Amino acid sequence: MVDIIAKVQEVLKEPDNTLIVLSGGGASGRMGFLMAVSFNILLKGLGQLPQYTYIIAGGDRSLVASLEGPEDSALLGIEDLKKVCEGKKKVIFFGISCGLSAPYVAGQLDFCMNNLDIYVPVLVGFNPVTMARTDKIEGFHSTFRQVAERMEKLQETHQAFILNPAVGPEGLTGSSRMKGGSATKILLETLLLTAHKTVSKDSEISEKCLLEILRTYERAHKVTYGQSKKIAALVKQAGTSLQKKAYVYLVGWHTLGIIAIMDGAECIPTFGADINDVRGFLIGDRSEMFNREADLIAQGPKFAFSEEDFVKTILPSLTELDTVLFLFTVDDNLDEVEKLVVQVKERTSNVQALSHATVGQYLPASLKKLFPSIISIMWPILFLEYEGKFIQRFQRELSTKWILNTVSTGAHVLKGKILRNYMVDLRVSNSKLFWRAVSILQRFSGQPHAKCLEGLLQAIYDPEPLSEDLRTAPVSKHIAVATDKIKVVPTALLCLLRSCSVPEAHARLDAAPSLRAALDTALNAPGRKRGADKSEPDEQST
Repeated sequence: MVDIIAKVQEVLKEPDNTLIVLSGGGASGRMGFLMAVSFNILLKGLGQLPQYTYIIAGGDRSLVASLEGPEDSALLGIEDLKKVCEGKKKVIFFGISCGLSAPYVAGQLDFCMNNLDIYVPVLVGFNPVTMARTDKIEGFHSTFRQVAERMEKLQETHQAFILNPAVGPEGLTGSSRMKGGSATKILLETLLLTAHKTVSKDSEISEKCLLEILRTYERAHKVTYGQSKKIAALVKQAGTSLQKKAYVYLVGWHTLGIIAIMDGAECIPTFGADINDVRGFLIGDRSEMFNREADLIAQGPKFAFSEEDFVKTILPSLTELDTVLFLFTVDDNLDEVEKLVVQVKERTSNVQALSHATVGQYLPASLKKLFPSIISIMWPILFLEYEGKFIQRFQRELSTKWILNTVSTGAHVLKGKILRNYMVDLRVSNSKLFWRAVSILQRFSGQPHAKCLEGLLQAIYDPEPLSEDLRTAPVSKHIAVATDKIKVVPTALLCLLRSCSVPEAHARLDAAPSLRAALDTALNAPGRKRGADKSEPDEQST
């Protein structure tokens, strides 16, 4: 971290024709966006021009909606990077891929290494290089592992860097939006904030400074999970809404709204969720946030994320079964919060709040009485210089992320979307998720890889029979068909477990009280040996 900070400092000291880029696909790209927005606000407050930008696979639309496909293209990653860096003399590039797996990021890192006179590439992830993805990237000359190994060599001469601490397995297997996303935020905010502090004070980079900031996140963890009982009640409430086929809406002010949008968008590929099952909205000023806001405004219901969208499209359709969670700080416009809560309460009594305050700040009684329950997080006063304000902001964002990840994951567990800790109803929307689907089928059916691949393809293409052409088609073709299909993996698994047809599997899934119930019944059928532990999952599911 200290070595990377030294490189960042060079760019901060020479703002002309330099840039710091944060890039990733899906959850990692959204986290890069959030941090780029925050650090540009920090610079603006110092009277300086923005020096950060973000890139996300699929462009700005991927910030508010689930578009996993573009992260499979290494060449698209390179094109997007070239566009934002045109004319720059020095670029620090952070490529974020929690599992060391995204082709989009691999292409960008490779391009940086071919142009070291301009770029300093930094790979951020949470797998050892030996567990980086090894399958061939369509239309590209290297695997992710080969790119990472090349970076390891360049790290010896400080020309490239890999930041990949082990954070251990995810609570829900492979769901890197959780620990992976939080660790990305903690690591990069600590690193970048230290760079800013040392530049503004003209001081040495010390491990002590890094540890001080890291410990503030540790305190945030204690403060957040001090509210466990209330968080558990919120999980139950959200779970009840989803079980009754109703929705959970997350309405956040400023960057807490970004956290809300991130959480909702991530539920779609993770749980095969409907776009409205868990959905986030951003209230407040969003000027200067997006690269191309025009790509988002008035683009139809899939990309709705603003206060206007919530009031026009969601509010009129709210029912008593829906849950609406409001996310704000006591520094936000509380009259605005109150006004929206009153409107929502005319439709549903299931309103909850997560509010952040500093010691000595209190919610007005008129607002407090509108909520049956409030998770009220009280933060200590930080007597710190300008950058200190951002530590508090980062803590509140992370605390909100932890709570929302818990609520949305827990609610989907209660809905029956998880089987023995596996996201068995994931959306087959990119190559990583395609091969993870095959791995899940192997784990639970105990059948060989080839048979599981065949079963997955049958579930994807049904009712079309599997021709030799389809069997040998590139993975990208399978994904294009599978992306808009629901329950692909559970259907394939039931076919494998019960030796039944796809229509019969659909009928069984529809008749069961939950997806997990249907699969558990099949796994525990008389005469069935439990195949769950016969095959090791392949490395990509890590």
